Amino acid sequence: MRPSGRAADALRPVIIETNVTMHAEGSCLVRMGDTHVLCTASVEENVPPFMRKTGLGWVTAEYGMLPRATTTRNRREATAGKQSGRTQEIQRLIGRSLRAGVDRVALGERQITVDCDVIQADGGTRCASITGGWVALRLAVNKLLAKGTIKNDPITAHVAAVSCGVYGGQPVLDLDYAEDSTAGTDANFVMTDGLGLIEVQGSAEGATFTRDELIRLLDLAEKGITELVAAQKAAVA
Repeated sequence: MRPSGRAADALRPVIIETNVTMHAEGSCLVRMGDTHVLCTASVEENVPPFMRKTGLGWVTAEYGMLPRATTTRNRREATAGKQSGRTQEIQRLIGRSLRAGVDRVALGERQITVDCDVIQADGGTRCASITGGWVALRLAVNKLLAKGTIKNDPITAHVAAVSCGVYGGQPVLDLDYAEDSTAGTDANFVMTDGLGLIEVQGSAEGATFTRDELIRLLDLAEKGITELVAAQKAAVA
C-alpha cells in the first residue's frame, strides 16, 4: 500500500490553472498533489550573445524554491550569493526539455525565459516545473502568433515529465515525498506527446534494479505522460 493510498499506476491529482499573473506573456499554477509550482514565460526581443545573427531563437529556464516550500525554512539562495548545484542542474534540465519541443528557426531571434518557482514541495518539483513550464510557454507563443510577431507556430510537441520509482519492491508512478525519500530506485522521465524520450534520469538509492524493472518504470511513465499531456491540452484549450 502506498502512503497516499493510490494505485501503483495512479498520478496524484493534477490541476493546471492558467493566466495566474497579469504581466507575464504566459503563466500557470500547476498542482500535482501537494507539489505546487508557479510557472511564468517572459518574451524578450533579443537573444544571448552566443545566439546573435544565427536566426535561431532561445528558450531557457530558471528554477527556485520559496523559503517555506518545505517543512523547514530554507535560506534564499540570493542571500548566499550563489545558486546551489541542485538548482542549476534542475533549471538546465527544464530548459533542455522545453527546447526539445520548439522549432527555434520559427521562433526567430528572440528569447523566452520560463521561471519555475516552487511554492510548495512534496516530491517531483522538477517534473511539475517541466509540465507547467510547457503550458506557460504555449500561452506566451499563442500571444506572439495572435499579434503577428511570428508567422508559424514554433512549438512542435507537448513536453511533460513524471517521476517513477521502486517503492516497497513495487514499481510506482509519480512519487510523492514520502515515497521519494525511501524509494529503492528513483527515476524521472521527460517525453513528448508522441512518447518520444527527451531525457531519462534514474538511479538506485539502495539495491540495484533490473532491466525488467526499468521497462516497467518506462511503461508507467508513458501512462503518466499521456495523462499529463491531456491535462496540458485541457488547460490551453
